[in-house]
Amino acid sequence: MHDALEVARLLDILGNRNRRRIIELLRQKPCFVTEISNTLVLSPKAVIDHLQLMERESILSCETDDRRRKYYYLENDILVDVSLRQVRVPSAITGNKGEQNEQLKNSVIMLARMIKAHDQILSTLEQVNHDIEDKISDIARNHKDIFLSDRVFTVIIALSHDSLTLPELEKATQVPQEELVTFLKRFERAGIVKRVKEQYSLRGVHAE
Repeated sequence: MHDALEVARLLDILGNRNRRRIIELLRQKPCFVTEISNTLVLSPKAVIDHLQLMERESILSCETDDRRRKYYYLENDILVDVSLRQVRVPSAITGNKGEQNEQLKNSVIMLARMIKAHDQILSTLEQVNHDIEDKISDIARNHKDIFLSDRVFTVIIALSHDSLTLPELEKATQVPQEELVTFLKRFERAGIVKRVKEQYSLRGVHAE
């Protein structure tokens, strides 16, 4: 019974596509929240939720480096062995062979269309990533007085995903709060960030 419950628990975890993507990324190397967020194009908030869940389940663990940045790594990897076993179908329900062939044909056509759509999405994503890099370079070149380092951009990227509080920003960007306060004040003076109660957000990006 314990094994069955364990398998069910792991399947629940793996049932989420983004958690599978995070695990696959961490198989390659330990990562900070911002690395996971930027690589998988997920909001820092969503990444943190997934990481905390998998940390509670002892799948992931984390350490803090000398710059107070927290990075995550796989503590226990999940290996699932799934196999198919042919089942003899009673002749009474096998149906017409021609009908089965037609269903197979339609399924293959649908699969091909899905793969083609997938390729188009990947191509578009590559172009978007290229455009993002160009825009970051453009902003850095034309606004050097505000964007003094890559760390400043990590804050903008985090706020592009969602409105965040100061502690959430620190967790998402691994930038200390004292430094974040300096960045945010600079952004507020430039009119690109606003503060509502305890949350910071980019002006004109999220619902106002």
